[in-house]
Amino acid sequence: MKKNLNLPVALCLLGASCLIVLGAMTAGSAVTLLKKQPAADSSGIVLVKNANGPTLGYSTSSGIKILTVDGLSFKDLNKNGKLDKYEDWRLPVDDRAKDLAAQMSVGQIAGLMLYSVHQAIPALAGPFGRGTYNGKLFKDGGIDPAWVTDQQKEFLIKDNLRHVLVTTVQSPEVAAKWNNNVQALVEGTGLGIPANNSSDPRHSAFSGVEYTAGAGGKISQWPDQLGLAATFDPAVTEQFGSIAAKEYRALGISTALSPQIDLGSEPRWVRINGTFGEDPQLAADMARAYVDGFQTSTGSNEIKDGWGFNSVNAMMKHWPGGGPEEGGRDAHYAYGKYAVYPGNNFDEHLVSFIDGALKLKGKTKMAAAVMPYYTISYGRDVKNKENDGNSYSKYLITDLLREKYGYDGVVCTDWLVTADEAKTPDVFLAGKSWGMENKTVAERHYKILMAGVDQFGGNNDAGPVIEAYNMGIKEHGEPFMHVRFVQSAVRLLRNIFRVGLFENPYLDVENSKETVGKPEFMTAGYNAQLKSVVMLKNQGNVLPIQKGKTVYIPKKYVAPNKSIFGDVTPEKWEDAVKPELLKKYFNVTDDPAKADYAIVFVNSPNGGAGYDFEDTKKGGNGYFPISLQYGKYTATEAREHSIAAGDPTEPGITNRSYKNKSFMAANAMDLKIIEDTRMAMKGKPVIVTIAVSKPLVPAEFERDANGIVASFGVQNQAILDILSGAAEPSGLLPFQMPANMQTVELQAEDIPHDMLCYTDADGHTYDFGFGMNWKGVINDSRTARYVNRVAKPVISIKGGTVAIASTTAGAKVYYTTNGTTPAFVKENEYSKPFKAAKGSTIKAIAKVYGVDNSSMAEFKAGE
Repeated sequence: MKKNLNLPVALCLLGASCLIVLGAMTAGSAVTLLKKQPAADSSGIVLVKNANGPTLGYSTSSGIKILTVDGLSFKDLNKNGKLDKYEDWRLPVDDRAKDLAAQMSVGQIAGLMLYSVHQAIPALAGPFGRGTYNGKLFKDGGIDPAWVTDQQKEFLIKDNLRHVLVTTVQSPEVAAKWNNNVQALVEGTGLGIPANNSSDPRHSAFSGVEYTAGAGGKISQWPDQLGLAATFDPAVTEQFGSIAAKEYRALGISTALSPQIDLGSEPRWVRINGTFGEDPQLAADMARAYVDGFQTSTGSNEIKDGWGFNSVNAMMKHWPGGGPEEGGRDAHYAYGKYAVYPGNNFDEHLVSFIDGALKLKGKTKMAAAVMPYYTISYGRDVKNKENDGNSYSKYLITDLLREKYGYDGVVCTDWLVTADEAKTPDVFLAGKSWGMENKTVAERHYKILMAGVDQFGGNNDAGPVIEAYNMGIKEHGEPFMHVRFVQSAVRLLRNIFRVGLFENPYLDVENSKETVGKPEFMTAGYNAQLKSVVMLKNQGNVLPIQKGKTVYIPKKYVAPNKSIFGDVTPEKWEDAVKPELLKKYFNVTDDPAKADYAIVFVNSPNGGAGYDFEDTKKGGNGYFPISLQYGKYTATEAREHSIAAGDPTEPGITNRSYKNKSFMAANAMDLKIIEDTRMAMKGKPVIVTIAVSKPLVPAEFERDANGIVASFGVQNQAILDILSGAAEPSGLLPFQMPANMQTVELQAEDIPHDMLCYTDADGHTYDFGFGMNWKGVINDSRTARYVNRVAKPVISIKGGTVAIASTTAGAKVYYTTNGTTPAFVKENEYSKPFKAAKGSTIKAIAKVYGVDNSSMAEFKAGE
């Protein structure tokens, strides 16, 4: 109970005497400033414990003092000697955020709206992420890697930026010290708003690293997000989120630029490996689990409503789904700027957002932030009829996300969407202002603000944001723009308040060293890797390999590669597995004649990006097919005319079709290695293990393999544990494996489950949800929940009359008779039996709106 005191009360903390300071009063209680502040540790950080509240942390270098009210301590962040509402940790987050936003200048709010370009710790020498220390590069020596760079000081102080994207860190110790240095710097500036540091996913497994039970590591290693999906177990994903959040907070990271919950409906898209696969319901459950894990604090770490000191704000991406890229080309480049919807299946791309990350089981209720993708969601703006990048779309951001689905969290653009694009369509390190290429940088910022977005990714400069504010004053008046700015400021500040940064943004360096990569975290990640491995083929129960057998493993081919910076690395051959690790499992030989088994390690076909600028110099349009097979592929079934086209860097190009063009995978050598190994083994078992990054065509090599194992970003050791029987495979395919490239071309970019799947020599079809264990094909509670949620239609014909039926309640059936994939439009909707010409190909898909669609049924009339 608060006491109303008539006289000032002197309070003591840690033996320090206090001085009464006249100022603001809270509920009749005196606000006092400690005359002698508590002692700091060796790094200058002071911790002040509240008996019934949070421990406060501040730096002596920041000039912050401690206020006391009713025996409780508070930080005087704006140094006015008063307890402002935003400094009072007892108040609701919204009250604090609104009070602080009201005190901020236009420049301070503009800075809060910035999200930095990528920052390595220590800074790189360039060109990407370049940073200096008093004008010197880190490599020059004599520099503490935890120092704040010149560039960071400028954008933190001059531009008031408070959201920093962290990439590589030298070590947890360095990351923690850097965080403390940054927080001390901003704590002493202006209103004392802490930095909200963030990270892209950083828990990927390194194939060559060995896991040792009971040992720690640099950070816990987990399968790729696609691998988490392959477990078909949301509990594993929630565990990952919970552990990753603890490691993030120990690194000073309080926002995760994840999960990526785009629906992986386009099998050629390079970023499908970062998704939860192609099924809307699996993706929704995984998204919910991921965000619940990251955002939820419990016990003494909870502050309020599930938020707390172990919470990490999750930024779900990419609204409204970046999966349906035309031809599979990616929107980081101008040649991939369009997402298309030939199947009219926009609603399923929203499921992982509105029924997943925005509908949590935990107390935090919904993801704290959302990032739209670079793409132009072509033809989706049914209100304003605009075809601009998603962050520019008021229809997608305000009308749909905010108003229809009730989202009032932070919306942050993807990186560099306001910057100028390059001179050619194939440059990565350039702006991605799709649809707004001919506008100024400030005009782009203004358009984004008016669309309902709060934050600009990859922008360190507050200038264009302030210019946009002034544009708004001219159009709407200053009162309108001030309200608009404050609205975004409140949203952004909520995410900083909820995770406790205003109370204590500082890290205990020793605790960070102990937390990141601690043994139990490493074990959990490794177990998840094991659960993600999918066994596709086990002919004659060739697996597991019996103890004492001798194996032959050919060298692994690494294809030449051109980096985003233009650097080219030549091809090379290397050990597929470190010999010292391999010998712990099997006897090893370099001679196939002496081997009992061969194990071939390969990667998914590297089928290109879908564009080659050199082609334009020969009179072509630059566009090529993206192949999912190793061998040469000619796109005879591709569209005659692309759905979308147009970019200022390619004047005159109105058709992005690649019909009849050919492409061969950069790592076609992988197929030759499999074939050569099969010949060398002369009938003895060959096991192929594929590091899968996207769907592929197994037809090229399946019959040359007695066993096939697919992995999604795991350590080689996990694969060896499966092959040797130390662990049993339990993973399931998170997407379909196509029968051929023809079915890839005929599928619709926006419809999942719409390819004809490959069937192997044992009669097993590699469809969504397929996987094997030692007993055979897996059918369990996971497959019952997710596989065939909407049943495939049954096509029957009698006397030339075709009938199509679905056994799923509420499903509508759509069909075509010309062999094309049926779009979900009225003219394709089945209503009654019909006559079909002999030889015609009927394709049918059942769909439950807002839920999922079935796999595709195909029937050839007259057969």
